[in-house]
Amino acid sequence: MNSNNTPSSSAGGGGGGGHGSADSTSPPTTRNSKRPKYSRFTQQELPACKPILTPKWVISAFLLVTVIFVSIGVPSLYASRGVVEIIDRYETDCIPEASRNDKVAYIQSSADKNCTRILRVTKNMKPPIYVYYQLDNYYQNHRRYVKSRSDQQLRDPDSANDTSACKPEDSSGGLPIVPCGLIAWSLFNDTYSFSRNNQNLTVNKHGISWKSDRDHKFGKDVFPKNFQNGTLIGGGHLVESIPLADQEDLIVWMRTAALPTFRKLYGKIEVDLHAGDVINVTLGNNYNTYSFNGKKKLVLSTTSWLGGKNDFLGIAYLTVGGLCLVLAMVFTIIYLFKPRRLGDPSYLSWNRNPGGH
Repeated sequence: MNSNNTPSSSAGGGGGGGHGSADSTSPPTTRNSKRPKYSRFTQQELPACKPILTPKWVISAFLLVTVIFVSIGVPSLYASRGVVEIIDRYETDCIPEASRNDKVAYIQSSADKNCTRILRVTKNMKPPIYVYYQLDNYYQNHRRYVKSRSDQQLRDPDSANDTSACKPEDSSGGLPIVPCGLIAWSLFNDTYSFSRNNQNLTVNKHGISWKSDRDHKFGKDVFPKNFQNGTLIGGGHLVESIPLADQEDLIVWMRTAALPTFRKLYGKIEVDLHAGDVINVTLGNNYNTYSFNGKKKLVLSTTSWLGGKNDFLGIAYLTVGGLCLVLAMVFTIIYLFKPRRLGDPSYLSWNRNPGGH
């Protein structure tokens, strides 16, 4: 401290002034001091890189982001647009007109529910052509629905009686249900068969589930028992002579969806479909989505290196890249027509408005 600016310490050498001077020049060594222990970390004295964001650096950064995002977005959008999809919604058209006033009664009746649909191929489709069923307004992520299963029972034959988490579908006639729970009980059971020019198109249903599910979550020596034996049938039946690890429709269905609109793989068509082909579909409309106003769709789709048809990723990359390009142009215009010297102290608030302090 400058003693010329502290009259109290220079006139008389008071104890208060002397103590203040010592406190400002060196840290106290007394045991009761509340000052934290000195370290370069707490005092922010460690070496650090502090780049100065000059206008040229900012503009260059925006241009770099533009180049990267556009380079990713264009191929992504192109790949998505190259995917061919055929989507057919059928839950209403497959109900006879006389029964459309009470669709629930029709789907629960014993009437013949076979339905014929015609699909027209608009572009060449290379195999494998994936066959999906799509359900809308179906909440597989509901808390009670998701919890109604027994993973231990699915993979271990000695845990057939482990149905404590499966209510209300835990037992039938006093015997445990395998597989138990609402998820398995509501197994999707619409069926599809395809033909072209009066020749059947084989649908390969092998390998449609995750290999990790087949190997680790469903046992090869666990067989269905007492399944769909109750008075109220939820969905499809299972062949009791086939182990759960080989019943891939069940494995696909048991991997619950996170959103109320979802697709699940039904099978694969492994022959070419050409533009102009007419595909006849014999459809078994068995699954009851009418109780909750659900929608059912049949989807035939090819894939690309990016997966299925999804324009969002490409559009998102292009949008961000375009936004960065616009910002780079705006900053460039400002920098060229209204430049300012870097580090100019005249732009400090107390220099621009000295009368306000």
